[in-house]
Amino acid sequence: MAASPWGDRGEGRRYAAVMPAASTVLWVGCGLLFGVVLWKSGIGMLRSMTQLPPEPPPTGELRKVKRNYRCDVCGVELRMTMAPDEDPPPPKHCLEEMTEVAPLYD
Repeated sequence: MAASPWGDRGEGRRYAAVMPAASTVLWVGCGLLFGVVLWKSGIGMLRSMTQLPPEPPPTGELRKVKRNYRCDVCGVELRMTMAPDEDPPPPKHCLEEMTEVAPLYD
C-alpha cells in the first residue's frame, strides 16, 4: 500500500473534521450579530409602543404652529407661528376671516 501525503490512516483529515473552516465561523458570527441587532431593534420598537404619548401643554400655553393666511379683500399675507391650540381659528382682517394658504416649498 502506498504512503499517504497526510500520514498514516488520514490523520490530516481527522483534524479538518474537528476544526470548521474560517468562512463558516465568519458566516455564523455575522448571523449571530444580525440576530442580536434584529432582536434589540424589535424589543425597542415594542417598548416604544407601550409608552404613553406626552401630555399636552396646559391650557393657555402657546404651541408652535406654521400657518399662512391671506386676506381676500386687500391681499395682505400673514404667517402665524404661535397659537393657543394646534388648529387655531383664522384671524380677521378687513372685517372678514382670512383664508389659509398652503405653503409652496416648506
